[in-house]
Amino acid sequence: MGVFVAVDNIDKVFNLSGGGQYIALKNIDLQIKKGEFVSLIGHSGCGKSTLLNMIAGLDLPSEGVVTLEGQQIKKPGPDRMVVFQNYSLLPWLTVRQNIALAVDEVMAGAPGGERKQIIEEYIDMVGLRHAVDKLPKQLSGGMKQRVAIARALAIRPKLLLLDEPFGALDALTRGSLQEQLMKLCDEYEITAVMVTHDVDEAVLLSDRIVMLTNGPASNIGGILEVDIPRPRKRMEVVQHPSYYSLRSEIIYFLNQQKRVKKLRARKTAVVARHGLEKVNLEIGFVPLTACAPLVVAKEKGFFVKHGLDEVNLVRETSWRGIVDGISNNHLDGAQMPAGMPTWLTAGGHQEQPLPIVSALTMTRNGNAITLGKKFYEQGVTDAKTFKQMLLALDGEPHTLGVVHPSSMHNLLLRYWLAAGGIDPDRDVSIKTIPPAQMVADLKAGTIDGYCMGDPWNLRAAMEGIGFIVASDLEIWLGHPGKVLGVREDWANTYPNTHVALVKAILEACRYCADPANEKEICELLADRKYLSTKVDYIQLSDPDGNNACSLDRPMYEYGHLMFFGDGVNRPSRTEHLWMMTQMARWGDIPLPRNWLEILERVCRVSVFSTAARELGMSDIKYLRGQIQLFDSIPFDSEDPLGYLNRLDIKRNVTMAEVHLNVPKVIAA
Repeated sequence: MGVFVAVDNIDKVFNLSGGGQYIALKNIDLQIKKGEFVSLIGHSGCGKSTLLNMIAGLDLPSEGVVTLEGQQIKKPGPDRMVVFQNYSLLPWLTVRQNIALAVDEVMAGAPGGERKQIIEEYIDMVGLRHAVDKLPKQLSGGMKQRVAIARALAIRPKLLLLDEPFGALDALTRGSLQEQLMKLCDEYEITAVMVTHDVDEAVLLSDRIVMLTNGPASNIGGILEVDIPRPRKRMEVVQHPSYYSLRSEIIYFLNQQKRVKKLRARKTAVVARHGLEKVNLEIGFVPLTACAPLVVAKEKGFFVKHGLDEVNLVRETSWRGIVDGISNNHLDGAQMPAGMPTWLTAGGHQEQPLPIVSALTMTRNGNAITLGKKFYEQGVTDAKTFKQMLLALDGEPHTLGVVHPSSMHNLLLRYWLAAGGIDPDRDVSIKTIPPAQMVADLKAGTIDGYCMGDPWNLRAAMEGIGFIVASDLEIWLGHPGKVLGVREDWANTYPNTHVALVKAILEACRYCADPANEKEICELLADRKYLSTKVDYIQLSDPDGNNACSLDRPMYEYGHLMFFGDGVNRPSRTEHLWMMTQMARWGDIPLPRNWLEILERVCRVSVFSTAARELGMSDIKYLRGQIQLFDSIPFDSEDPLGYLNRLDIKRNVTMAEVHLNVPKVIAA
């Protein structure tokens, strides 16, 4: 099916009374097919109605063109009818007369009998036969809107444009009109574009949902395809597997835009001071126990001590928020899962390489695999018994949660499953879920388990809804957990600031490693600004010193977090290479042919060495032994492809050259 409406690279600029200009829309490209229902959604001021007005011909773009069936739209016309939120009915005309006014004007050449038949047809179509002789003041809001819809459809436009048509109606009336509109659009194959703020309305009515970013210079931040089949019923669409994922996607986008707006409002010009190129930083984190070094650096004054006077810790609900913040330059740096710098650099995000450097490993360990309590009751105690249970259930679906494809949670869970003969993509389903949602999903039974960091493993055990079947101590003792990540171009622009940032967090890591500070740190983390949870759910280390997972009731297991010490904090190219091979193993990235270049650029060892020397920590040992996982398969860092070929369960591993555009800089 060809393009029906084309919005080709349009900009919209408004001249301000003071002589300046406001860029409302920038580089908008959108193609709409005949019979398609498209919704525009975004926060107030993002230009939704402005875009709708240009499609209607009520306004013209400053740059670019809008076409309908190949003809440029330059003015309003009867082939496009707009339904506004405020109904726009003439108050001295009845229902019939309001509809007749439009029909008689547009179809003046048609016989009177034909026009009358059309008017009566659309009165019945919207269920207003009982009110045909009433004036607008005698109608409810829903009835007025039905008149407006009937008037718009009666002239049989090629395109129906709806500007928040149901926004002022009560929920019951809105639902009824949504059903009627869907029925009319399906029956008459009407092409429609609708502006809405209502997420559920967008999912219910649309074939595609266009999400607009904040203004000024708003653009299309994403387009969602709604794969729910038609005809749709309001009470039935919620049962479709895609409904909540689509809804969550829109809500995530809108929340992220809200956060971006706050960051923009707070963002000031770069402030240089104390010999640093920048002292006002936005650092992202996800509320996990492993964010302790950032919280301590903030609350105990280590950032200020090292000249970073204005560090704001930005709490994100998911690692996706960290990726968006870094890729869109809203964050200066962030706590990241250990694999994320390599994943971003190798093109894991939207297949576009984004060079990220890491000069500090903030934590090691801290993860575990938690399964629902029912599996323990069925005799599952390890990967072998889990596989036996899966075989006995003969294909019954089981879903496990992870927080991000690049996280050690994902890589460790997949490694543990595959080593036990379970294909992570075929025998089970692995789903990406925000950390704070894991326990609720496990309790609701929508997932069967997860791999992630505390406090969520300990909390599931303490609440009696799950048990820890394997800790990372059993899978890979001392693996990297969370790292500091910054964009490579940022690190090159602010080299002294980068060193100061590493120094502050490294000193905080040392503070976190002192058992005498644990109670204080747990109380800091429990604050609503950070983890917003009970202190009882937070444990930095195992008080008993156990390095094994106990399945005895109540099945508690602690994170065994390592914050500081020999071999803990210095970034390791070998470890990043292992993570790279595992992401390639599961098809998240290709295995880069230029993997040596990527590792050299990701691991900014020189910055770590400078920071450690200036802190008087030059005596920290950084040599670590060979990577050794529980299945004893040796990792050959000289031949990563050969290592992958020795692993039985994997996807088709591809190799590709990763082209990095940012100039290579080795110096600290």
